[in-house]
Amino acid sequence: MTLAEGVKTRSFLDGLTQVQLSKLVAISQEMNVAEDERILSAGEQSKSFYVLKSGHVCVEVVAPCFQVCIQVLGPGEAFGWSALLDHHDTLFQVRAREDCKVLCLDGNDLNTVLRNDPELAATVLRRTLALVATRVQATETRLAELCGVRLARDL
Repeated sequence: MTLAEGVKTRSFLDGLTQVQLSKLVAISQEMNVAEDERILSAGEQSKSFYVLKSGHVCVEVVAPCFQVCIQVLGPGEAFGWSALLDHHDTLFQVRAREDCKVLCLDGNDLNTVLRNDPELAATVLRRTLALVATRVQATETRLAELCGVRLARDL
């Protein structure tokens, strides 16, 4: 199976045309990530956008005295959205829960591709906005759990 075939069935990239996928694959690199390896560190400038091909990662809030898993992501899910923003620090740490394969897209190259393809840009940015909204909702849910509060949407 080629890299293009492998990513086409992944949820963040579902529905993209072959031409659009080819543009993304051309600027991507597959990475192997070992269990417990940190992929992104909070507070650092994100340089890459990632789509998880296999395995699971944990999106975490990290402070000097605690570490809290906010959300677990699986195959097809994306992270590293701050790489799409100029000079924006990563808000969460992302750590592999097991050995993973990750499709890594350089943020500068991705931004160039998106500037040159408005249709692809609209699709990727819409999906990324949904990803951000999901992350905010997961954070809210986890905070409520830690405070012993049930959210109205969970009743």
